[in-house]
Amino acid sequence: MQKMTVKDIDVKGKRVLVRVDFNVPVDDSGNITDDRRIRSAVPTIEYLVNQGARVILMCHFGRPKEPFDPEMKVDRMGERLAQIIGRPVCKLDDCVGEEVENKVFAMKDGDIILLENVRFYKDTKNDPEFTEKLAKLGEIFVNDAFGAAHRAHSSTFGVAKLLPSVAGFLMQKEIEIMGNALRNPDKPFVAILGGAKVSDKIGVIENLLTKVDTLLIGGGMAYTFLKAKGYEIGNSLLEEDKVRLAKELMDKAVSSNVKLLLPVDNIVADRFAIDADKKVVDSTAIPADWEGLDIGPKTQELFANVIKNAKTVVWNGPMGVFEMEPFAGGTKAVAEALAKCNGTTIVGGGDSAAAVEQLGFANKVTHVSTGGGASLEFLEGKDLPGVAALKDR
Repeated sequence: MQKMTVKDIDVKGKRVLVRVDFNVPVDDSGNITDDRRIRSAVPTIEYLVNQGARVILMCHFGRPKEPFDPEMKVDRMGERLAQIIGRPVCKLDDCVGEEVENKVFAMKDGDIILLENVRFYKDTKNDPEFTEKLAKLGEIFVNDAFGAAHRAHSSTFGVAKLLPSVAGFLMQKEIEIMGNALRNPDKPFVAILGGAKVSDKIGVIENLLTKVDTLLIGGGMAYTFLKAKGYEIGNSLLEEDKVRLAKELMDKAVSSNVKLLLPVDNIVADRFAIDADKKVVDSTAIPADWEGLDIGPKTQELFANVIKNAKTVVWNGPMGVFEMEPFAGGTKAVAEALAKCNGTTIVGGGDSAAAVEQLGFANKVTHVSTGGGASLEFLEGKDLPGVAALKDR
């Protein structure tokens, strides 16, 4: 999937409309708790500034319940960006309209403007009128928001239809690294899937079963597979309506000559709480009134050995309830195994990306994706609207 990038066009003196992903986590006081997404956009922004472009950034934040909700404004993202790049970022109080246009059209080469949260308008609807107002601000469109690329919104897809459109460096990195892993992986190719629900990962599993050598399944979703094997799973997370599908997927793995490995032991608790009584039991011996909240030590070792010998690894989804310390061991063991693997190691966005960041392993893997839902759809083999709309090389 070769797309044109910012390096393929002349941006000097041009108004360049850049979609970035500044949808970062904040605490109750509104302070940014993880600025990785902002930092990930910096190489594209600095390149454009150094080339003499006039850079207009647009982003979304959260899901505003009302227009111009003060808690949903993106001022703090602009302040953090200015700190990181060491140059002024002019944050506007709107993202379209006459006042915005006046300030944008008065920009000088190298200036940076950050527009207000596009979700205060009908961005998610790809509203034609809103799309045109956004597109009017730029002469070139750069999409560097992989995390929003699976949505056909005004700011990711609509403007790409109205302006010459190319990928930023982050977008290019995401689609090249993940794309190569899926198209032409070095073998053995191992995928690790976790998280709560099988239903969230059906398409991913079906697509990966045609590509991987080994599929490791942990997290809450593993218990639906264990149930499909006829095991007692107690009060563990279960999607009753997906048990039959889990059986079919295990059968498909056998017919595809793919090793599908499930937990052989689990850390179970008598209730879902950080201070619950817990113990390690084999997967064949989960007590009827207990629930599995993490993979056990034998499974951690089993999974780590598979990962250690892999040449390509893709990981999406935690192995347990990693936000509760007593049940974070499985996720930590997988993150550590990835850090020690000499092959190409890719962490899909969302919870698994947050886990490797928190555990300090982010700089020891090949790539940590900035996109949760986008990563999942990419792994499913779907076309992402925000990528498809960019110019082919």
